[in-house]
Amino acid sequence: MSRTDAPGTDGTDAMGSDMTGTTAPGTTTDAGAPTLTPEDVRRVGEPLDGRVPEVPAEQAWDDRRLHYDLVAPANRRKFTVIVVGTGLAGSGAAAALGELGYQVECFTIHDAPRRAHSVAAQGGINAARARKVDNDSVHRFVKDTVKGGDFRGREADAYRLAQESVRVIDHMNAIGAPFAREYGGRLATRSFGGVQVSRTYYTRGQTGQQLQVAGANALLRQVARGTVTLHTRQEMLDLIVADGRAQGIVVRDLVTGEVRAVTAHAVVLATGGYGNIYCKSTLAKNSNATAAWRAHRRGAHFANPAFIQFHPTALPLMSEWQSKTILMSESLRNDGRIWVPARAGDDRAPADIPEDERDYYLERRYPTYGNLTPRDVASRAARERIDAGHGVGPLRNAVYLDFADAVARLGRETVVSRYSNLFHMYEQATGDDPLRTPMRIAPGAHFAMGGLWSDYDLMTSVPGLFVGGEVGWGYHGANRLGANSLLSACVDGWFTLPYAVPGYLAPLLGSHVLPPDHEAVLDALEAVRARTQRLLRNDGTQGPDRFHRRLGEILYRCAGVTRTPEGLAQGIAEIRALREEFWRDVRVLGEGSALNQELERAGRVADYLEMAELLCVDGLDRDESCGAHFRADHQTPDGEALRDDTTWCRVSAWESPAPDAPDQRFVRHDEPLTFQAVPLQTRNYA
Repeated sequence: MSRTDAPGTDGTDAMGSDMTGTTAPGTTTDAGAPTLTPEDVRRVGEPLDGRVPEVPAEQAWDDRRLHYDLVAPANRRKFTVIVVGTGLAGSGAAAALGELGYQVECFTIHDAPRRAHSVAAQGGINAARARKVDNDSVHRFVKDTVKGGDFRGREADAYRLAQESVRVIDHMNAIGAPFAREYGGRLATRSFGGVQVSRTYYTRGQTGQQLQVAGANALLRQVARGTVTLHTRQEMLDLIVADGRAQGIVVRDLVTGEVRAVTAHAVVLATGGYGNIYCKSTLAKNSNATAAWRAHRRGAHFANPAFIQFHPTALPLMSEWQSKTILMSESLRNDGRIWVPARAGDDRAPADIPEDERDYYLERRYPTYGNLTPRDVASRAARERIDAGHGVGPLRNAVYLDFADAVARLGRETVVSRYSNLFHMYEQATGDDPLRTPMRIAPGAHFAMGGLWSDYDLMTSVPGLFVGGEVGWGYHGANRLGANSLLSACVDGWFTLPYAVPGYLAPLLGSHVLPPDHEAVLDALEAVRARTQRLLRNDGTQGPDRFHRRLGEILYRCAGVTRTPEGLAQGIAEIRALREEFWRDVRVLGEGSALNQELERAGRVADYLEMAELLCVDGLDRDESCGAHFRADHQTPDGEALRDDTTWCRVSAWESPAPDAPDQRFVRHDEPLTFQAVPLQTRNYA
């Protein structure tokens, strides 16, 4: 899709429907009785080439690095690269490119780079270093990752993740991450879900925070050297595309309200995932998908948007008005045992329920992996028990995570030493001591396996636009294994983009960045200003947060842990109606020329209302169950996900129609997936 204006600036929504109430094609006027089929909402476009080297998957990364074009050290300062985001992927990419000698313009919505959301990851970071004699290896890492993702990610990408993981741990240790150590001084490891080895490196329950501090310090070192210019409190609101290439961004200063364009030879997005589309998620409230969605509306295909992970150890909602859920690290499942009362409706205190009246359902159903089953499996099992009437807590919407056996076996001091900050966080949030009363946990929207489609070099369908970290899609398939998130961000930022971006830049030597008066720059600036003014001038009655909450309720109900074709069609109809209501009735107080968090939220919610429809369209279209995308109409007799490898062993990369397109359906582009080192097989964690 090529266009010069942003959606929503001409009185139409992202799908081009008139926002005064006209019903979009493919729905009925009664939102309670949708009659949607996949063909109503999408058509199929040209297939995509992931540009994976045509060698065995385990050799792909070495082959690609060997054939990248290079930029001589003396020429690197002639190139400008924009990096949006300062989490582990963004800070790593900016610091590495700056260290190499490129001129880097780095943007963050935060007041300091270390405040990026990578700090929220708790449990650990995986690596195939195989320092323990437990039969781990690079190939076993790949097998676990591909299998955990239910064979819906790129096998070659998984190999890169495994091969570079060794360098990641050594590098982060070298720049200051205080990894836990064994008595003899070696780095300590523990297990995470979906594996049977110990490959997760950690800093108690603060791994993301400590890695982020180390990465941010490396970034600030380059700021001090003058190779990186850091722009804080700046939000990307559009992508500048000229001559078919990404050549800059439009940003808004969140303090002064100034809107300006910044141009460069290449753009890297490292802005995180879109889990906050569910409103009540484990993400920080400030996390958003605007940069990624604005890039999508400029032509970057969006891959597998329905692949959303629901974390099995989030804290349950305690009130309708609770603003978000809180993450409890998966590492707790190493020592905690998950159970519910065996009798439905049992309202006794947990201490009053004897062992033989407890259902340790993960240990019962999956004895080989027990409480460390993958997240999608654990979340579905918890949801099934809750829905069957076995839920616990005041709202009957949780299950227990119990540390009594671990304390009896290891001692209180040992257990506390492993999880002290997590226990403290839980007690602060709930008022309960988790060592006296079992934790109450429940599935909560968490991580987006979907994201902007990119080829093997992390370049999107818009040449010159690269992605790093959760904003991309390639490693995790339909379900991410725990502790692979921090790893994929570090691999992208420190050890992939610093090769791939120069390979793209090399042929551009001698070219200049776009001047500020270029038509594409002026068009993007005008689109952002027009959209901002539309939000500010809308004479509505409801704030953006109310629409966000209602959108989250629709998504949890229609595109949650378990989906149905009828529910997804219902979700599409309700989202379209809610989006039309938003543009009729949203009210944004304040002005655009100063700090205005209500305006920030309104713009992000407007993007969520567009993205949510595509999420449901992707779920409706993908007529199978795989990983976290669980369709109730595609399951085995024992309730496990039933894949359709004949039809759906591929990536769905979506293009949204331009507002003036005669056909307002989304366009699906397919990238076939092949597996050689890890043959297609049915997942079995029993």
